[in-house]
Amino acid sequence: MKHNHNHDNVPNPQLVPVRFDFTHPTATTVCLAGTFNRWQPEAKTLHSSGVGHWWKEMSLAPGTYEYCLVVDGEWMPDPLARETVPNAFGGKNSVLKVADSPEAAHLANAENLPLKNSNKISG
Repeated sequence: MKHNHNHDNVPNPQLVPVRFDFTHPTATTVCLAGTFNRWQPEAKTLHSSGVGHWWKEMSLAPGTYEYCLVVDGEWMPDPLARETVPNAFGGKNSVLKVADSPEAAHLANAENLPLKNSNKISG
């Protein structure tokens, strides 16, 4: 019996859950293609929850990824992405930054919020 020894003495990066959401009223297929799947859209098909809403959950290692949505064969940036970069085809790729943990992502998103001091000094 063969065993996979890749996990011995090699720490795997902690995978972080990521959810993609997309709304398109007439789409019949929506896929994700990006650096996380070697730009192969057929590898990451989004699920339809009806009424034009599409979603996909996956786990990714922390890092920065570029991706596009492929809607009925047409490549486009994710309209919900916070950041895009130009691609070699004259379009734009969406950028996804995956933090080390959901808590770290929450902290990164909240870093610009005003601080509140909830400590009360009693005398």
